[in-house]
Amino acid sequence: MSSEPARPGPVRHHDRGIWLAGFTGRMLVVCPGCGGRALVTPRPGLPGPRNPLFEPRRLTCGGCGAIAEWTAEQRGGALVGVVPGGTEDPFFRRPLWLQTRCAGRILWAYDEEHVEALAAYVGARLRIRHASPTLGMFARLPAWMKSAGHRDEVLAGLDTLRALARRSAPADRSDAAHARGDRPRHHGSLLFRGGPY
Repeated sequence: MSSEPARPGPVRHHDRGIWLAGFTGRMLVVCPGCGGRALVTPRPGLPGPRNPLFEPRRLTCGGCGAIAEWTAEQRGGALVGVVPGGTEDPFFRRPLWLQTRCAGRILWAYDEEHVEALAAYVGARLRIRHASPTLGMFARLPAWMKSAGHRDEVLAGLDTLRALARRSAPADRSDAAHARGDRPRHHGSLLFRGGPY
């Protein structure tokens, strides 16, 4: 039994089937130049809406000024997209800034919005699914994150990620935020045929 008081949380969480790709619009990563916090976003000035798994991206660091560009590879008439998931961003393959050790594993998120969505789900006492049981992000969370026995520990880990999101210096980097190459599937395994968008 946890010595910390139970955290108040929502009584219910309604799973509408949001995909993890829905959180890739803004990703906090470790800068390849200085090791501080950098930001990965869709490249500005492109017409929308676009598929987030193929959309050109830009990495920028406010600390050292590093900039990088990513564009989906083309193979014949198909674009090769990314597969979100794991402790690296799917575009530049940089370690995520928001990582911490939790319940003997690594808890990660792309940005503050992702942290809040996870906290709402984990903190709920009743979880109601309104979507496919296999396609949504919450249905695919690992069992240890869904377990009531780990609820307080996961919520504390999410509090740690909230605090990390407000920091940006290289010295603020979590000891968990380093390259591990633990992507769940081969990078670039999605193909989109029939033109760029």
